[in-house]
Amino acid sequence: MNNRSPIRIGILTVSDRASRGVYADEGGPAIQNYLQEVLIVPWDSEIQIVSDEIQSVSTAIESMSQNGCCLVITTGGTGPAPRDVTPEATERVCSKLLPGFGELMRQVSLQYVPTAILSRQTAGVCGNALVVNLPGRPKSIHQCLDAIFPAIPYCIDLIHTGNAHAPYLETDPQRIQAFRPRGK
Repeated sequence: MNNRSPIRIGILTVSDRASRGVYADEGGPAIQNYLQEVLIVPWDSEIQIVSDEIQSVSTAIESMSQNGCCLVITTGGTGPAPRDVTPEATERVCSKLLPGFGELMRQVSLQYVPTAILSRQTAGVCGNALVVNLPGRPKSIHQCLDAIFPAIPYCIDLIHTGNAHAPYLETDPQRIQAFRPRGK
């Protein structure tokens, strides 16, 4: 377990309007509030807001990974509109894709809205970070994270296999029961 320093988590909002200050970012704060609810280990966040451009999104993801974030959570830019490019930017910088995350998020979201099939959320590994794309609405962020978060700590364990100083995410079992095989 890493007791020396807080775990770093990147929170990336992808929005033309929020990046220009036209409206307040709601997605990033929703992610931060969620993490405060479920994590019981010390953590800090690197927060960025970027425009809907492949280069700005991919650069931000890579930067967060290089800055020691073990988890990068994006919000916004996952729909079918021409400016929605978060999945493409994520795929550009990830060495491995983990499509099961997106599949589960769409399945859960379909219980609430029929347009969930339009979402192109995905996940992957960039450097030593798990990158997860979320929708932009706070309620949807919460629903999707509830679905996928049980797998996130163990996924980060696997990404950091062999690293003696690997981050070790622990969740409040009253809120989210993280899955790890016995003995892990």
